[in-house]
Amino acid sequence: MGENKTMSKEIATLAGGCFWCMLEPFDERPGIESVVSGYTGGFKENPTYEEVKAGGTGHTEAIQITFDNSVISYGELLDIYWQQTDPTDAMGQFMDRGSSYRPEIFYHSETQKEIAERSKEELKDKLAINAPIVTQISPASIFYPAEEYHQDFYKKEGNYERMIPLEEDRQNRLNEVWGEADKHEKNI
Repeated sequence: MGENKTMSKEIATLAGGCFWCMLEPFDERPGIESVVSGYTGGFKENPTYEEVKAGGTGHTEAIQITFDNSVISYGELLDIYWQQTDPTDAMGQFMDRGSSYRPEIFYHSETQKEIAERSKEELKDKLAINAPIVTQISPASIFYPAEEYHQDFYKKEGNYERMIPLEEDRQNRLNEVWGEADKHEKNI
């Protein structure tokens, strides 16, 4: 007889700069059902990439992860998330500047909020630099999936080369923030 294991689905919404770079660290991990690029945290209905990138919508680029919390916990997702971001930079991430690239955790329940706040508090002793942690923790709002060409961007032919400068800049800053350890590599 087969196992009667019930999947306990949850959603995590995380912003950490360019969503092209945020996809891969979470993609294809056990317990993760999907990772979708999109926009959230703003006021403009159905924003486009160009509108969000230009600013003035209030939105930030984000990813929304559907996961089985019996396989990978929300706390484990946050551990991966922190290592992909510079939590000391409120006005963008790496080469991407402005509030549409701000780091932010959008919680979907009081439990997620508590886990995120505790996780943020524990970061203070983990950084290689002495700077305040400015990543916001906010209630989730409407998430607008990005246009199709942004979905699974790093997997699409020809896009790897476009991402090399982004990844190099990101990796250099991550080394400064977290130290030279490989704990912030894409595949934690």
